[in-house]
Amino acid sequence: MGERTVRDVTRELLRGLGLTTVFGNPGTTEVPFLTDWPDDFRYVLGLQESVVVAMADGYAQVRRAPVLVNLHSAGGVGHALGAVFTAYRNRTPMIVTAGQQTRTLVFDEPFLGATDAATFPKPYVKFSYEPASAADVPAAIARAHQVAMTPPQGPVFVSIPADDWDRPASDVPPRPVTPGPAPDPDAVAELAAALDGSERPAFVVGPAVDHDGVVPELVELAERTRAAVWTAPLSPRCSFPEDHPRFAGFLQPERRLLAAELAAHDLVVVWGAPAFTYHVYRGEAEAELPEMFLVHDDPEVLARARRGRGVLGTVAHAVRGVAELVGPGSPGERVEPARAAGPPRPAASTPLSAAYVLAELRAAWPADAVVVEEAPSHRNDLHDHFPITSRDGGFFACASGALGYGIGAAVGAAIGGSSRPVLALLGDGSSMYGIQAVWSAVREQAPVTFAILDNARYAAVAVLGEAGGGRKLPGVELGGTDFAALARSLGCPATTISTPAELTEALTTLTQGPHLLHIKVGAEQRHLY
Repeated sequence: MGERTVRDVTRELLRGLGLTTVFGNPGTTEVPFLTDWPDDFRYVLGLQESVVVAMADGYAQVRRAPVLVNLHSAGGVGHALGAVFTAYRNRTPMIVTAGQQTRTLVFDEPFLGATDAATFPKPYVKFSYEPASAADVPAAIARAHQVAMTPPQGPVFVSIPADDWDRPASDVPPRPVTPGPAPDPDAVAELAAALDGSERPAFVVGPAVDHDGVVPELVELAERTRAAVWTAPLSPRCSFPEDHPRFAGFLQPERRLLAAELAAHDLVVVWGAPAFTYHVYRGEAEAELPEMFLVHDDPEVLARARRGRGVLGTVAHAVRGVAELVGPGSPGERVEPARAAGPPRPAASTPLSAAYVLAELRAAWPADAVVVEEAPSHRNDLHDHFPITSRDGGFFACASGALGYGIGAAVGAAIGGSSRPVLALLGDGSSMYGIQAVWSAVREQAPVTFAILDNARYAAVAVLGEAGGGRKLPGVELGGTDFAALARSLGCPATTISTPAELTEALTTLTQGPHLLHIKVGAEQRHLY
């Protein structure tokens, strides 16, 4: 047996780590990594690097598992950085590798070389490194995987010179993932005692509840403590089923509105979310927030909070620890949350309203479907007319606000999500940030339906801009894009919809494979918050 190379050792390491599906867009500096591609590895090709990262993000999120991305030197990493920023905010365990020019050339800043490659993606990676020698490449990838998977999870980056792959290397065995920390027992006991003494508790749930797979346990805890359950502002995952009687609604990303929504409670427990994420500032809240506990595995999140007692540890450990200590409760002890009746089913009209479209999509879609959303101007209509009821990874959105996540993430979720169908709810503006993902969906025959709600503008920018005092704003009017023709040019079946009858027909004839619905909706727009 000949001497083992960096390529040999790294591929064996990746097998041991379960990283045999690679999302990428190749360039010449990646050829040495890709040459003699193993039959047991899968390469998912994206046509632009930000799309590659978005697909990998959706794949990792739906599987609750790490993912490997291979990008091209500085230019490819640069294209991908917006999506890496989103992966960082999404807390996605993503190992990003990028080719670098050969070590023999890199000192002279050659064509396609990355100057100070490890600095480029910072600060939106947890670990960033270019190995000092070729023999260190496998160990660097093993370390990157360990850092990516250790809570708080997130993307990591390794730059690999092209001539390293043929150099000799020694075996690097995969290491088991380090489990997340359990919170201090005294902090858990204090939280449980506060819940036992509370008359009107509220839970605020963030993405970590679903990420840790403890939605059912949190549902049981909410029932026992009779807590009203709110979704944290702009949460990118469903961490409590919206059809549950204890579900109270969605907190707004603005101080005064949020404080008013929580004013009726005497205790607030924030599970796996910042306290709080805000998008607009309209002055300080008139009332103080109630007594608060914050449960999170990231000490930086706890340090940024303006008030409340931090409980440092994973949400899974904390939920189970508190559940062991709180009293059994009884139906007469606590007041039920006041819930307004849901809005009436929207009426059919032409032009179509976004509310009507979302209600029809909800009625037509399987209950176990995965929904990936990036239609920011329609988020309130989504809350009203497309309730998410999953207790297991049924909803994914973009935590960063950087457009381009949804269309690629839906493809990745469909690739990684076994037999569950995937629905991508997209705006026309956000779709154009990653429309190349449709090509990858066709190539992979991913079970995804892209529903593009086309109101011919960047409506969220227009509405929030006008609410903030902006007038006569340029750069918000779109329109004229034939998304159906664009999808068909990429090999994807597509349907244009502008009337209720066309929508009904389309929803009764959809097939399992990729399909794009270009749904033209009216320009009328609700205030976001």
